[in-house]
Amino acid sequence: MARRTPLHAVHIAAGARMVEFAGWEMPVQYSGVIAEHMAVRQAAGIFDVSHMGEIVARGPEALAFVQSLTSNDAAKLVPGRIQYSALTTPAGTFVDDVLVYCLGESDYLLVVNAGNAAKDFAWIREHAAGRDVVVEDVSPQWAQIALQGPRALEILRPKVREPIDGLRYYSFMMAEVDGASSIVSRTGYTGEDGFEVYCPADAAPAIWNALLREGERHGLKPAGLGARDTLRLEAKMALYGNDIDDTTTVLEADLGWIVQLEKGEFLGRDVLLRQRDAGIERKLVGFQVPGRSVARHGYPALSDGRRVGTVTSGSFAPFLQKNIGLAYLPRGMWEPGTPFAVEIRGRAEPAVVVPTPFYKRQR
Repeated sequence: MARRTPLHAVHIAAGARMVEFAGWEMPVQYSGVIAEHMAVRQAAGIFDVSHMGEIVARGPEALAFVQSLTSNDAAKLVPGRIQYSALTTPAGTFVDDVLVYCLGESDYLLVVNAGNAAKDFAWIREHAAGRDVVVEDVSPQWAQIALQGPRALEILRPKVREPIDGLRYYSFMMAEVDGASSIVSRTGYTGEDGFEVYCPADAAPAIWNALLREGERHGLKPAGLGARDTLRLEAKMALYGNDIDDTTTVLEADLGWIVQLEKGEFLGRDVLLRQRDAGIERKLVGFQVPGRSVARHGYPALSDGRRVGTVTSGSFAPFLQKNIGLAYLPRGMWEPGTPFAVEIRGRAEPAVVVPTPFYKRQR
Protein backbone atom coordinates (compact mmCIF):
# COMPACT_ATOMS: atom_id res chain seq x y z
CA MET A 1 0.00 0.00 0.00
CA ALA A 2 1.31 3.46 -0.89
CA ARG A 3 2.39 5.66 2.02
CA ARG A 4 0.57 8.90 2.76
CA THR A 5 2.01 12.26 3.75
CA PRO A 6 0.66 14.26 6.73
CA LEU A 7 -1.21 16.39 4.15
CA HIS A 8 -3.10 13.53 2.50
CA ALA A 9 -6.49 14.46 3.96
CA VAL A 10 -6.00 18.08 2.88
CA HIS A 11 -5.41 16.98 -0.72
CA ILE A 12 -8.48 14.75 -0.75
CA ALA A 13 -10.65 17.55 0.65
CA ALA A 14 -9.36 19.88 -2.08
CA GLY A 15 -10.33 17.41 -4.81
CA ALA A 16 -6.79 16.62 -5.91
CA ARG A 17 -6.25 13.79 -8.37
CA MET A 18 -4.03 11.33 -6.53
CA VAL A 19 -1.47 8.94 -8.02
CA GLU A 20 1.16 6.58 -6.69
CA PHE A 21 4.65 8.05 -6.96
CA ALA A 22 7.84 6.58 -5.47
CA GLY A 23 5.79 4.51 -3.05
CA TRP A 24 3.64 7.46 -1.95
CA GLU A 25 0.09 8.52 -2.74
CA MET A 26 0.58 12.06 -4.03
CA PRO A 27 -1.47 14.78 -5.78
CA VAL A 28 -0.64 14.95 -9.48
CA GLN A 29 -2.90 17.95 -10.08
CA TYR A 30 -5.70 20.07 -8.62
CA SER A 31 -7.02 22.61 -11.16
CA GLY A 32 -4.84 21.31 -14.01
CA VAL A 33 -1.14 21.09 -14.79
CA ILE A 34 -1.00 24.13 -17.08
CA ALA A 35 -2.96 26.37 -14.68
CA GLU A 36 -0.77 25.31 -11.77
CA HIS A 37 2.43 25.76 -13.80
CA MET A 38 1.43 29.28 -14.86
CA ALA A 39 0.47 30.21 -11.29
CA VAL A 40 4.01 29.39 -10.14
CA ARG A 41 5.55 31.41 -12.98
CA GLN A 42 3.26 34.42 -12.52
CA ALA A 43 2.17 34.38 -8.85
CA ALA A 44 2.78 31.38 -6.58
CA GLY A 45 2.14 27.68 -6.08
CA ILE A 46 2.22 25.49 -2.99
CA PHE A 47 3.44 21.88 -3.17
CA ASP A 48 3.44 18.97 -0.74
CA VAL A 49 6.96 17.52 -0.88
CA SER A 50 6.76 15.64 2.40
CA HIS A 51 7.66 12.42 0.57
CA MET A 52 11.31 13.58 0.37
CA GLY A 53 13.76 11.93 2.76
CA GLU A 54 15.78 13.62 5.50
CA ILE A 55 18.95 12.03 6.87
CA VAL A 56 21.11 13.55 9.61
CA ALA A 57 24.87 12.97 9.98
CA ARG A 58 26.40 14.37 13.15
CA GLY A 59 29.51 13.87 15.23
CA PRO A 60 33.23 14.75 15.25
CA GLU A 61 33.82 13.19 11.82
CA ALA A 62 30.59 14.39 10.20
CA LEU A 63 32.27 16.81 7.78
CA ALA A 64 34.91 14.32 6.68
CA PHE A 65 32.18 11.72 6.26
CA VAL A 66 29.97 13.94 4.11
CA GLN A 67 33.01 14.94 2.07
CA SER A 68 33.85 11.29 1.38
CA LEU A 69 30.35 10.51 0.02
CA THR A 70 29.53 13.63 -1.99
CA SER A 71 31.01 15.35 -5.03
CA ASN A 72 30.71 18.98 -3.96
CA ASP A 73 32.89 20.61 -1.29
CA ALA A 74 30.95 20.59 1.97
CA ALA A 75 33.90 22.28 3.71
CA LYS A 76 32.74 25.52 2.07
CA LEU A 77 29.47 25.39 4.00
CA VAL A 78 28.86 27.37 7.17
CA PRO A 79 25.83 26.95 9.44
CA GLY A 80 22.77 28.25 7.62
CA ARG A 81 24.03 27.48 4.13
CA ILE A 82 22.97 24.73 1.69
CA GLN A 83 24.71 22.97 -1.18
CA TYR A 84 23.43 20.97 -4.12
CA SER A 85 25.55 17.84 -4.48
CA ALA A 86 25.64 14.21 -5.57
CA LEU A 87 25.95 11.04 -3.55
CA THR A 88 28.36 9.24 -5.84
CA THR A 89 29.19 5.61 -6.50
CA PRO A 90 32.79 4.41 -7.00
CA ALA A 91 32.07 4.75 -10.75
CA GLY A 92 31.33 8.47 -10.40
CA THR A 93 27.62 7.90 -11.06
CA PHE A 94 24.63 8.86 -8.93
CA VAL A 95 23.40 7.07 -5.87
CA ASP A 96 21.23 10.18 -5.71
CA ASP A 97 21.34 13.94 -6.02
CA VAL A 98 21.01 15.66 -2.65
CA LEU A 99 20.79 18.93 -0.78
CA VAL A 100 23.36 19.22 2.03
CA TYR A 101 22.34 21.55 4.88
CA CYS A 102 24.99 22.65 7.39
CA LEU A 103 23.05 22.70 10.67
CA GLY A 104 26.19 23.19 12.77
CA GLU A 105 29.92 22.65 12.80
CA SER A 106 29.54 18.87 13.05
CA ASP A 107 25.88 18.52 12.09
CA TYR A 108 24.55 18.01 8.55
CA LEU A 109 21.16 17.30 7.05
CA LEU A 110 20.98 15.47 3.71
CA VAL A 111 17.69 15.82 1.83
CA VAL A 112 17.22 12.95 -0.63
CA ASN A 113 14.68 11.86 -3.22
CA ALA A 114 11.60 9.99 -2.05
CA GLY A 115 12.13 6.90 -4.19
CA ASN A 116 15.74 6.62 -3.03
CA ALA A 117 15.32 7.40 0.67
CA ALA A 118 15.64 3.82 1.98
CA LYS A 119 18.45 2.98 -0.46
CA ASP A 120 20.30 6.19 0.35
CA PHE A 121 20.03 5.67 4.10
CA ALA A 122 21.36 2.11 3.78
CA TRP A 123 24.26 3.39 1.62
CA ILE A 124 25.09 6.19 4.06
CA ARG A 125 24.85 3.95 7.12
CA GLU A 126 27.06 1.31 5.49
CA HIS A 127 29.79 3.86 4.82
CA ALA A 128 29.52 5.28 8.34
CA ALA A 129 30.87 2.06 9.84
CA GLY A 130 34.08 2.71 11.78
CA ARG A 131 33.67 6.51 11.73
CA ASP A 132 32.91 8.79 14.65
CA VAL A 133 29.61 9.86 13.18
CA VAL A 134 25.96 9.08 13.89
CA VAL A 135 23.53 8.84 10.98
CA GLU A 136 19.77 8.86 11.47
CA ASP A 137 16.77 8.80 9.17
CA VAL A 138 14.58 11.58 10.58
CA SER A 139 12.11 11.63 7.69
CA PRO A 140 9.05 10.57 9.76
CA GLN A 141 9.46 13.62 11.99
CA TRP A 142 9.15 16.12 9.17
CA ALA A 143 6.70 17.36 6.59
CA GLN A 144 7.94 19.57 3.78
CA ILE A 145 5.93 22.30 2.05
CA ALA A 146 7.31 24.17 -0.97
CA LEU A 147 6.03 27.68 -1.66
CA GLN A 148 7.27 28.79 -5.07
CA GLY A 149 6.84 31.81 -7.31
CA PRO A 150 7.38 35.57 -7.47
CA ARG A 151 4.78 36.18 -4.72
CA ALA A 152 6.17 33.51 -2.37
CA LEU A 153 7.93 35.96 -0.06
CA GLU A 154 4.84 38.15 0.31
CA ILE A 155 2.75 35.09 1.21
CA LEU A 156 5.18 33.49 3.65
CA ARG A 157 6.39 36.66 5.41
CA PRO A 158 3.28 37.22 7.61
CA LYS A 159 3.32 33.60 8.77
CA VAL A 160 6.93 33.56 9.99
CA ARG A 161 7.84 35.07 13.32
CA GLU A 162 11.40 35.93 12.29
CA PRO A 163 12.34 38.28 9.39
CA ILE A 164 12.97 36.30 6.18
CA ASP A 165 13.43 39.04 3.58
CA GLY A 166 17.23 38.87 3.82
CA LEU A 167 17.44 35.08 3.52
CA ARG A 168 19.69 34.38 0.54
CA TYR A 169 19.22 31.72 -2.12
CA TYR A 170 20.50 28.37 -0.82
CA SER A 171 20.38 29.59 2.78
CA PHE A 172 18.08 28.60 5.62
CA MET A 173 17.11 29.60 9.13
CA MET A 174 15.29 28.14 12.09
CA ALA A 175 12.00 29.97 12.47
CA GLU A 176 8.45 29.70 13.77
CA VAL A 177 5.99 29.22 10.92
CA ASP A 178 2.40 29.66 12.07
CA GLY A 179 3.67 28.92 15.58
CA ALA A 180 5.56 25.71 14.70
CA SER A 181 9.36 25.48 15.01
CA SER A 182 10.56 24.85 11.45
CA ILE A 183 13.42 25.13 8.98
CA VAL A 184 12.76 27.83 6.37
CA SER A 185 14.94 27.28 3.32
CA ARG A 186 15.23 29.54 0.27
CA THR A 187 15.37 26.69 -2.21
CA GLY A 188 13.10 25.03 -4.74
CA TYR A 189 12.70 22.83 -7.80
CA THR A 190 10.84 25.19 -10.13
CA GLY A 191 13.29 27.81 -11.37
CA GLU A 192 11.45 30.49 -9.39
CA ASP A 193 12.19 32.28 -6.15
CA GLY A 194 10.63 30.46 -3.27
CA PHE A 195 10.92 28.61 -0.01
CA GLU A 196 10.79 25.08 1.36
CA VAL A 197 9.42 24.78 4.89
CA TYR A 198 10.42 21.74 6.93
CA CYS A 199 7.90 21.56 9.77
CA PRO A 200 6.80 19.00 12.34
CA ALA A 201 4.54 16.46 10.65
CA ASP A 202 1.57 17.21 12.88
CA ALA A 203 1.80 20.96 12.15
CA ALA A 204 1.73 20.58 8.37
CA PRO A 205 -2.05 20.78 7.73
CA ALA A 206 -2.40 24.01 9.74
CA ILE A 207 0.58 25.62 8.00
CA TRP A 208 -0.66 24.53 4.55
CA ASN A 209 -4.11 25.99 5.17
CA ALA A 210 -2.72 29.19 6.67
CA LEU A 211 -0.52 29.75 3.62
CA LEU A 212 -3.44 29.05 1.26
CA ARG A 213 -5.59 31.61 3.08
CA GLU A 214 -2.80 34.19 3.04
CA GLY A 215 -2.03 33.49 -0.61
CA GLU A 216 -5.58 33.66 -1.93
CA ARG A 217 -5.33 37.39 -2.73
CA HIS A 218 -1.92 36.83 -4.35
CA GLY A 219 -3.12 34.18 -6.82
CA LEU A 220 -1.64 31.21 -4.93
CA LYS A 221 -2.69 27.79 -6.20
CA PRO A 222 -2.05 24.32 -4.77
CA ALA A 223 0.07 22.42 -7.30
CA GLY A 224 0.84 18.77 -7.89
CA LEU A 225 3.53 16.54 -9.33
CA GLY A 226 2.52 17.32 -12.91
CA ALA A 227 3.34 21.01 -12.65
CA ARG A 228 6.40 20.29 -10.53
CA ASP A 229 7.77 18.21 -13.41
CA THR A 230 7.11 20.73 -16.18
CA LEU A 231 8.49 23.58 -14.05
CA ARG A 232 11.72 21.77 -13.21
CA LEU A 233 12.18 20.77 -16.86
CA GLU A 234 11.85 24.37 -18.07
CA ALA A 235 14.56 25.24 -15.52
CA LYS A 236 16.67 22.20 -16.57
CA MET A 237 16.72 20.67 -13.10
CA ALA A 238 17.60 16.98 -13.24
CA LEU A 239 15.16 14.27 -12.19
CA TYR A 240 16.62 11.10 -10.69
CA GLY A 241 15.41 8.05 -12.59
CA ASN A 242 15.00 10.06 -15.79
CA ASP A 243 17.98 12.34 -16.37
CA ILE A 244 20.41 10.93 -13.80
CA ASP A 245 20.93 7.53 -12.19
CA ASP A 246 23.63 5.01 -11.35
CA THR A 247 24.57 4.65 -15.05
CA THR A 248 25.28 8.36 -15.63
CA THR A 249 28.28 10.19 -14.21
CA VAL A 250 28.01 13.65 -12.71
CA LEU A 251 30.09 15.12 -15.55
CA GLU A 252 28.00 13.41 -18.24
CA ALA A 253 24.91 14.92 -16.60
CA ASP A 254 26.35 18.40 -17.29
CA LEU A 255 26.68 19.00 -13.55
CA GLY A 256 30.41 19.63 -13.45
CA TRP A 257 29.80 22.64 -11.21
CA ILE A 258 28.97 20.30 -8.30
CA VAL A 259 32.17 18.25 -8.81
CA GLN A 260 35.04 19.62 -6.71
CA LEU A 261 37.92 17.33 -7.64
CA GLU A 262 40.50 19.40 -5.77
CA LYS A 263 38.85 18.93 -2.37
CA GLY A 264 40.40 15.50 -1.86
CA GLU A 265 39.19 11.93 -1.98
CA PHE A 266 35.55 10.98 -2.38
CA LEU A 267 33.76 8.02 -3.94
CA GLY A 268 34.16 8.10 -7.71
CA ARG A 269 36.76 10.89 -7.74
CA ASP A 270 39.30 8.88 -9.75
CA VAL A 271 36.78 8.11 -12.50
CA LEU A 272 35.60 11.72 -12.67
CA LEU A 273 39.19 12.96 -12.75
CA ARG A 274 39.92 10.71 -15.73
CA GLN A 275 36.75 11.86 -17.45
CA ARG A 276 37.64 15.50 -16.90
CA ASP A 277 41.11 15.01 -18.37
CA ALA A 278 40.11 12.77 -21.29
CA GLY A 279 36.78 14.40 -22.03
CA ILE A 280 33.34 12.80 -21.83
CA GLU A 281 31.81 10.91 -24.75
CA ARG A 282 28.19 11.86 -24.08
CA LYS A 283 26.44 14.73 -22.33
CA LEU A 284 22.95 15.70 -21.23
CA VAL A 285 21.76 18.51 -23.50
CA GLY A 286 18.55 20.43 -24.03
CA PHE A 287 16.56 20.33 -27.24
CA GLN A 288 13.40 21.63 -28.84
CA VAL A 289 11.01 19.86 -31.19
CA PRO A 290 9.76 22.62 -33.54
CA GLY A 291 6.72 20.62 -34.61
CA ARG A 292 3.67 19.67 -32.57
CA SER A 293 4.94 16.30 -31.35
CA VAL A 294 6.18 15.84 -27.79
CA ALA A 295 9.32 13.79 -27.08
CA ARG A 296 9.00 11.57 -24.01
CA HIS A 297 11.32 9.71 -21.68
CA GLY A 298 12.97 6.74 -23.42
CA TYR A 299 12.38 7.87 -27.01
CA PRO A 300 15.39 7.27 -29.33
CA ALA A 301 17.50 10.21 -30.51
CA LEU A 302 18.58 9.74 -34.14
CA SER A 303 21.28 11.11 -36.42
CA ASP A 304 21.24 10.11 -40.10
CA GLY A 305 18.67 7.46 -39.21
CA ARG A 306 20.92 5.85 -36.59
CA ARG A 307 20.20 5.83 -32.87
CA VAL A 308 22.78 7.98 -31.08
CA GLY A 309 21.12 8.68 -27.75
CA THR A 310 18.00 8.62 -25.63
CA VAL A 311 15.51 11.23 -24.48
CA THR A 312 15.50 11.40 -20.68
CA SER A 313 12.76 14.02 -20.16
CA GLY A 314 10.35 15.74 -22.52
CA SER A 315 7.18 17.78 -22.31
CA PHE A 316 5.20 20.68 -23.65
CA ALA A 317 6.50 23.71 -21.73
CA PRO A 318 3.43 25.71 -20.65
CA PHE A 319 5.19 29.03 -20.02
CA LEU A 320 7.50 28.85 -23.04
CA GLN A 321 4.82 27.41 -25.35
CA LYS A 322 7.37 24.99 -26.84
CA ASN A 323 8.01 21.26 -26.89
CA ILE A 324 11.28 20.75 -25.04
CA GLY A 325 13.36 17.88 -23.73
CA LEU A 326 16.67 16.56 -22.45
CA ALA A 327 18.74 13.82 -24.04
CA TYR A 328 22.17 12.24 -23.77
CA LEU A 329 23.92 12.89 -27.07
CA PRO A 330 27.45 11.96 -28.21
CA ARG A 331 30.41 14.29 -28.55
CA GLY A 332 30.04 16.55 -31.58
CA MET A 333 26.31 17.05 -31.11
CA TRP A 334 26.27 19.37 -28.10
CA GLU A 335 26.45 22.76 -29.78
CA PRO A 336 23.19 24.78 -29.84
CA GLY A 337 21.74 24.66 -33.32
CA THR A 338 22.80 21.05 -33.96
CA PRO A 339 19.97 19.22 -35.74
CA PHE A 340 18.93 15.63 -35.00
CA ALA A 341 15.68 13.69 -34.81
CA VAL A 342 13.57 12.00 -32.18
CA GLU A 343 11.62 8.86 -32.99
CA ILE A 344 8.06 9.61 -31.92
CA ARG A 345 5.40 6.95 -32.59
CA GLY A 346 7.51 5.45 -35.38
CA ARG A 347 8.31 8.75 -37.12
CA ALA A 348 11.60 10.67 -37.10
CA GLU A 349 10.58 14.14 -35.90
CA PRO A 350 13.09 16.99 -36.40
CA ALA A 351 14.71 18.36 -33.24
CA VAL A 352 17.46 20.86 -32.50
CA VAL A 353 19.89 21.32 -29.61
CA VAL A 354 19.20 24.58 -27.72
CA PRO A 355 20.87 26.44 -24.83
CA THR A 356 19.79 25.62 -21.29
CA PRO A 357 18.20 26.36 -18.95
CA PHE A 358 15.20 26.73 -21.23
CA TYR A 359 13.72 29.22 -18.75
CA LYS A 360 15.56 31.59 -16.41
CA ARG A 361 13.62 33.95 -14.20
CA GLN A 362 14.28 37.68 -14.16
CA ARG A 363 16.13 38.39 -10.93
